[in-house]
Amino acid sequence: MQVNNDIRTGRHCIFNLHVNLVFVTKYRRNVFSGRVLIDLEEIFKNVCLDFEAELVEFNGEHDHIHLLVNYPPKIAISNLVNSLKGVSSRLIRKKNYPEIKNKLWGNMLWSPSYFAGSCGGAPLSIIKQYIEQQQRPH
Repeated sequence: MQVNNDIRTGRHCIFNLHVNLVFVTKYRRNVFSGRVLIDLEEIFKNVCLDFEAELVEFNGEHDHIHLLVNYPPKIAISNLVNSLKGVSSRLIRKKNYPEIKNKLWGNMLWSPSYFAGSCGGAPLSIIKQYIEQQQRPH
């Protein structure tokens, strides 16, 4: 797979797909410190590489994180999310951070829900207008 600026190529397609993901902690607990977020970013980068995706941007607060991921069309977002959350939860919990251990119990780091929003490219109104203006044969 080649990467040219933002446009990537696969065997049979050319694509530029980005998704904005938001994960919140279980019970919306304030458990993230700066050092936990640094570890999470590295974990997310590695999981994305396994999916031939790229973590473009990452940041977070005490109880949630935001990711911007460039991904290939063969990837289902739900599969990517399951791996990102599962691997990060397992590896972060192994490190026994006191800020997490004292506020969360069991094996859960993340709430089971998440936000995924497509992003990038032209606004929908522009794309709709472009499609409407195509010269349809009579």
